[in-house]
This record gives sequence, C-alpha cells and structure tokens, in this order.
Amino acid sequence: MKAHIAAAALAALAVTPAAAQDPNGRFQVKAFLTGVLPDGEITEVSTDAIGLPAGSQVSATDSYVPTVAIEYFLSPSFSVETICCVTPHDVEGEGALSGAALIDDAVILPATVTAKYHFGMDGGFKPYLGAGLTHFFIFDEEVGSDAAALGATEVDLSDELGFVLQAGFDVPINDQGLGFSVDAKRYFVDTTATFSAGSATALQTEHALDPWVISAGLSYRF
Repeated sequence: MKAHIAAAALAALAVTPAAAQDPNGRFQVKAFLTGVLPDGEITEVSTDAIGLPAGSQVSATDSYVPTVAIEYFLSPSFSVETICCVTPHDVEGEGALSGAALIDDAVILPATVTAKYHFGMDGGFKPYLGAGLTHFFIFDEEVGSDAAALGATEVDLSDELGFVLQAGFDVPINDQGLGFSVDAKRYFVDTTATFSAGSATALQTEHALDPWVISAGLSYRF
C-alpha cells in the first residue's frame, strides 16, 4: 500500500509542473523593459499671474523602467490585462522657455486595464489589438529651479482619467509557456499643472501628456 501511495505522489509531482507550464493557459505574466515617451505640451493657460512670454511651451522627459503585465484569457482570442509600473519625469521649457527647469521628479502611476483581441496565426505568432481605460496618479512633483527663481513655491499635477489604445504580438520560445512579447500603447491623458506662490495661484496650465509606451520582454503563460 505504501508503495502505491508513494508512486501516486511521485506521479502527481511529475504531472503538476507540466500542467503549470501550459502554453494555452488562462494566465500570462510579462516582464518588460519599457520606454515611456510623453508629450506634455501646454494646450491651455487658465491662470497667468506671472506673464508667460509669447511662444512659451514645455515638454516632459522620457523615462525607461522595468514593468510587469498580468493577463487573463477569457477565451483563446479574448483577454484582459493590467500593468504595474511607476515612471519618473521632469518638465522642461521649450520655445521662449527653452531649457528652463520647471518641474522635477514627477512620478506617474498609470493604473490601466485593457481588453485585447488575439489573432490566431500559423507558427504560434499571435498579434493583438486592445483598448481600455487608465487613471494617472501623479505624485512627488517638485518645483524646478527656474520656476522657483520666479517665485513658485509649490506645484501640483492633477490625477486624471483617460483611455489607451494597444497593439503588439506574442511569439512562443518553447512549448512550456515561455515566450517573447512586444507591446505598444498610446495613452490619451491630460493633466492640470498648478504653480503656487505662497497661498496664491501664480500659473495654471492644461497639458496633453499622451505618452507612447513601448515595451519588449519575456512572457510566461500558465
């Protein structure tokens, strides 16, 4: 009897890893290196107590970070996905403000959920398209040195809702769930920048962040 129990236990252990490494499993985890490439341009000036010079414009710096995506397949063709990352950015002057340090160390947490459609093709190559919603949480922003020289003591970038479009592909590396993935997202999100001098609002501007988010890395489906 003990021999039969031991044999059954060994068989279970042998089967479990194979079941976990399912190339057609419900879950997929991706580890990416990601480039976050925002715009940041001013689209509207709501309050201007400092007198911005004509031709003033700004841009947000790019950021390169590790990210993780977690995906659940509702069927072979449809899935939902969320991502986990935070990205640091500065805001710098352009045009009449060229080179000015305006905002330092703004950190964005892009809480994002997308629905994806996967196209089945020969050889395991699976391109996909997706779309979804996002909420940008922005924190830790600080007044840049040039904005501080003009009297700004505090800056705030508003948290905002937006939407996202997505395209990419997955390619299997082996038959145990390991693969290679490339993903591109275009976000459409605005934010309001409010510069304060003491208790007064000195400058308030609307910005189009609208980043491209380009990722490549390994995937594991189980």
